[in-house]
Amino acid sequence: MDYKKQEIKKGINLHSIKTDSFKTDLISIFITTPLNRENVTKNAMLPMVLRKGSKTLQTTEEISKSLEEMYGAEFNCGIDKTGDNQVLKFYLEIIDNNYLPTKENLLSKGINTLLEIVFNPKTENEAFTSDYVNSEKQKLKIIIEGKKDNKAKFAYLRCQEEMYKDKPFGLYKYGYIEDIEEIDKKNLYDYYKKLLSECKIDIFISGNINEEEITDIVKNNENIKKLNEREPVYETKNNALEKREAKQIIETADVTQGNLIIGLSIEEESKKEKYIAVLYNSILGGSATSKMFKIVREQHSLAYTAASNYLRHKNSLFIRCGIEIENFEKTVDLIKEQIEDMKKGNFTDEDIENRKKRNNINDKINPR
Repeated sequence: MDYKKQEIKKGINLHSIKTDSFKTDLISIFITTPLNRENVTKNAMLPMVLRKGSKTLQTTEEISKSLEEMYGAEFNCGIDKTGDNQVLKFYLEIIDNNYLPTKENLLSKGINTLLEIVFNPKTENEAFTSDYVNSEKQKLKIIIEGKKDNKAKFAYLRCQEEMYKDKPFGLYKYGYIEDIEEIDKKNLYDYYKKLLSECKIDIFISGNINEEEITDIVKNNENIKKLNEREPVYETKNNALEKREAKQIIETADVTQGNLIIGLSIEEESKKEKYIAVLYNSILGGSATSKMFKIVREQHSLAYTAASNYLRHKNSLFIRCGIEIENFEKTVDLIKEQIEDMKKGNFTDEDIENRKKRNNINDKINPR
């Protein structure tokens, strides 16, 4: 695999990943902007509106027809948060040119199609199309209202909200219902133009590709040409939370199974310590041979699920268990014992070596 990065314009980067391991090519566009309460809901709305139609492909039906003409190409988009940034994501997967029944440049068509959808939206009188905005407002409202439907995921989100209260990472990536009513076709389009003038834009193209060819395609695309150079605005630092007393939040619901989430903020000063945190998480709860799985779930039968995950962008670790509600105190005490075991170094050299291999971590790192 051969990876290369180049700046197409200031603030706009093209990433090429050459590999012959797949029969498809993947084209991705990531638009990165700081998470903030003012714009979090608008950012969530934008991919939903942009996928409805562009100036050339004006409806979802026309987009679908274009995808079918590209041998059933798959298009998707969405929103995510990475550290203190919100990321608008767009994907198009197509058959690699080498596997087409006829000789044609499907990759070029795919790149130009995705750039068209993202950077050349359908508008009317310097605004988005009202029908598109109104329909997607209703869909976004349903998504936000459905946040509680998955209880395990909701508990995880609530833990993040409480840990990062009044901080960007505590915001819900899909935004808030009270913001939706204020969004209209004009202010959303004005915000879209502002976002494109200052955000960080990354275009990834992977597959059995030719770097010079895709560079020419992207640079010569009319929608890329009209984008200005910019000093991209996005967050690059993710400091650990300040030390404070532990806080317990209990929310009740009419369910038989409870969800226990413990959030831990990790202080780290170097890249090496991030690798140590990855190993720590893997031994504690990041695998089927971890302490959480073997001891809390298997040995003591206190949890249906027992695991942990490490968020490197926020230097945070989250322990997650599905439990019987009456086992809450026992489970918390047992989890604390596992954390103390980790502090005391009660794990083997074999544990460390196995996790290094599993996580592709340099042998020089010794978490002891």
